Amino acid sequence: MTRFTDETERVLRASGWRPGRHVDTSFWRKRLESGGFRWNTAADRFLGEFGGLAVDISGPGITSAREPFELDPILVEGEGDRFAEWAEVIGESIAPLGELDGGRHFLGMSESGGLYLVADWLASFGRAAAALESLILGISPAPVAE
Repeated sequence: MTRFTDETERVLRASGWRPGRHVDTSFWRKRLESGGFRWNTAADRFLGEFGGLAVDISGPGITSAREPFELDPILVEGEGDRFAEWAEVIGESIAPLGELDGGRHFLGMSESGGLYLVADWLASFGRAAAALESLILGISPAPVAE
């Protein structure tokens, strides 16, 4: 069984990812925790493999436009209150992952591994590998009721 579709794997590899990739997340964790963010194991594992990638995609997708995203949690600094408020709504912490569409939206990961679009509204892309598929292939996230 393959982890990603051919298209998703092609885009990830073009962005610098490879199977077995490992990134040290300690800098991000320390800096963001000192700024009031809650870090979690799911985000740490995800960023350990995909952190630092800038995925430059655009154009039509399956149910929405394909938008570029960058998996650098430092890009979320200053948004701790927003993340904390949405964490209360879903009942678990949301750690920062990066930004979507040049900072128009943010990305975060819950303790249970859900990848979220975080803005004035909250939406779920699903879990880890499936969420990356959705981001890369242009599948709209499911809004989370407040």
